[in-house]
Amino acid sequence: MNGPVVVGVDGSWASLAAVQTAALEAERRGTGLRLAHALAWSSAHVPAGVPPWDPDGAGLRDLVGRPLDEAERWARKIAPEVTVACDVLMGEPGSVLETESRTASLTVVAGRRASGLAGRLTGRGRCPLLVVRGRAHRHGCVVLADAASSAAADFAFAEAEARNADLVVLHARALGAPAGLRKKYPGVTVHDRRLRRRTGRALVEASDGAQLVVIAARHRAAELLPGSAGRALVNGAHCPVAVVPAEQA
Repeated sequence: MNGPVVVGVDGSWASLAAVQTAALEAERRGTGLRLAHALAWSSAHVPAGVPPWDPDGAGLRDLVGRPLDEAERWARKIAPEVTVACDVLMGEPGSVLETESRTASLTVVAGRRASGLAGRLTGRGRCPLLVVRGRAHRHGCVVLADAASSAAADFAFAEAEARNADLVVLHARALGAPAGLRKKYPGVTVHDRRLRRRTGRALVEASDGAQLVVIAARHRAAELLPGSAGRALVNGAHCPVAVVPAEQA
């Protein structure tokens, strides 16, 4: 997909860090960057005499404009050649980003928002979700935490190739990385690592010193993130985590 990289903006330092990462991702992918501020409009907070459908009448343009302007400055400083679009979108953040993901190549959120958004976006989104956590080590490896998912595996190989990084594939059983992907990405050096137990702690430890960890999403109504170990990784990783929907290839 050649859509833009979409990042949620709310004016916090965490979201500015996500904007930085998103700008670099857009630059690396050769796509545009879309800064999205979700505004949950409620008529209960509208001043007397102001139509409930008119955010400008309540003086909210300046309120939401400031964080978007600051985010745009950060993005242009990090990736001056990337085309940046800014949008204020009405709705709950999860719903807004879910809709935006349908035409995006990547959706980016700050790690502190992962618990509230990652489950919804990975279950209903239409593109990989990048959760910005910790520090992406420039010369670190890419870690594939779910070799059983062809979509996640393909994404991890592609990321390793694009970043000129080694790929570490974690296995709970004696399985190797898919042979077809080794042939598709012959320049990627693959290291297979056996895990005695696929626990959240083991996955978090594997993220230390890495550029990126890639894991697959589940599509169950009650559990959209990849199990308790996957949730522990998304919420505690030492580096950014990419959660890849099953339909991504």
